[in-house]
Amino acid sequence: VEILDIGLHSGFLSRVHSNYQLTDTSIISKLYKPRLKFSHKGTYGHALLLAGEKGKMGAAVLCTKACLRSGAGLASVVVPRDEFPILQTAVPEAMAIDQTALEQLDFKAYATIGIGPGMGTGSDGAYLLQTILAHFNKPIVVDADALTILSTINDLLNDLPPGSILTPHLKEFDRLFNTSNNGFDRLQTARYHSQKLFVYIILKGHYTAIACPDGEVFFNSTGNPGMATGGSGDVLTGIVTGLLAQGYQPKDACILGVYLHGLAGDIAAAGNSQEALIARDIISKLGKAFLEISSHENQD
Repeated sequence: VEILDIGLHSGFLSRVHSNYQLTDTSIISKLYKPRLKFSHKGTYGHALLLAGEKGKMGAAVLCTKACLRSGAGLASVVVPRDEFPILQTAVPEAMAIDQTALEQLDFKAYATIGIGPGMGTGSDGAYLLQTILAHFNKPIVVDADALTILSTINDLLNDLPPGSILTPHLKEFDRLFNTSNNGFDRLQTARYHSQKLFVYIILKGHYTAIACPDGEVFFNSTGNPGMATGGSGDVLTGIVTGLLAQGYQPKDACILGVYLHGLAGDIAAAGNSQEALIARDIISKLGKAFLEISSHENQD
């Protein structure tokens, strides 16, 4: 993005507030919260993830790793019992929960829920999503297969807890809210439904747009074409869920999470090219992304 001076009078600029913002280091440094010196794993929240089915456990692994790497204190993952060995071998820091025990969970124990990556769109997936919506009233993160389910069951969108976060790519967005003629129309549709449903919509793309219930839209300034690869969206879901679990407000979790995701992708691409970038590279560079953000926070 190149910003040009178009000659607007300084007095006009001082009086006008735009609903459209481009995220930069000055915005991000104000959102970032350093870890507390006297804290423990409970301080940073327990995230519940519903992701993965037979043949798609990679999505669950990527999402869970990203959730923990983004700072969540604890992560539990609901998967089919037969898939426990994959999850607990790939992510020993996480806890596995059998899908059949979902309704017996004490949902008050969880700070937030991320649902959708690799979960499947059949009756089992629909049951998982509907159970969550019936038992959990705090903001959740909805992605991938859970978005597809939302688009196929009438009025299920209205059951989303206020402040929830949807993370669709363009096709998922059009399935949810009907096909748009162009990018501008799609953006206006995102703003409308964000305000109507009181949810945050992360519309993924070259400059990912975050539509907020207050009418504001934030365009992300990080990221690169190398991130157009399988699993990248699962990583974003994990990051945003992890930030929510730590106590970030939904709006801040969206803006900071998308920025971190793109920044980690930029760091990964700088070291290994855009072409060779894969989703787990983004996770591996989250630490450096946090260090870069924290350095700006210290300067401010």
